[in-house]
Amino acid sequence: MKKTILSICIFFIFVCRPLAADHLLAAEAPEDLYATAAILMDGSNQRVLFGKEETTELPMASTTKIMTCLYALEHGNLSDKVTFSSTAVSAPKVHLGASEGDQFLLSDLLYALMLESYNDVAIAIAEHISGSVEDFCLAMTEQARSYGCYHTSFETPNGLDSDNHYTTCTDLAIITCHALTNKEFRAIIHETSYTIKEISSG
Repeated sequence: MKKTILSICIFFIFVCRPLAADHLLAAEAPEDLYATAAILMDGSNQRVLFGKEETTELPMASTTKIMTCLYALEHGNLSDKVTFSSTAVSAPKVHLGASEGDQFLLSDLLYALMLESYNDVAIAIAEHISGSVEDFCLAMTEQARSYGCYHTSFETPNGLDSDNHYTTCTDLAIITCHALTNKEFRAIIHETSYTIKEISSG
């Protein structure tokens, strides 16, 4: 399997220039903002410039993968061989479509995770790093706590809905600030396309 993956979205915009930040802080909040919750945060100092329900706990969907990627970068080896289990290959779409036993480099799977948001890839990474999805999600939650994110709980590595899977706009922005300090994370999200190929087939 050889697959070219394309980046299709941008997660956040962070304001880094103090003058621009001050200008935005003084601006009136848009009355017609459709989003249930939103935040604008200065990435240099985590100052909130604008917020709407920014401390409300909500499902985080595929933005979960920001922490999944960051945790894998910090606790895995990019040259590791990741094997897809029966659990991983049974993940719902959107997915890479790997078969049980297929192997890929962790480095390649992180591009697939962030550029295409593959659900099966997230599970394969979680199982590889921590041995199980449950242990991986517990470790991500503990890491979020270390950032001061006390209103975030991970129960899936891919963001599929689950009762104990939630965050707030504020916590998610803080997590993303930490992710953007990681040079490998920045390299991944700056790519517009990337080709991956399995090492071996199951």
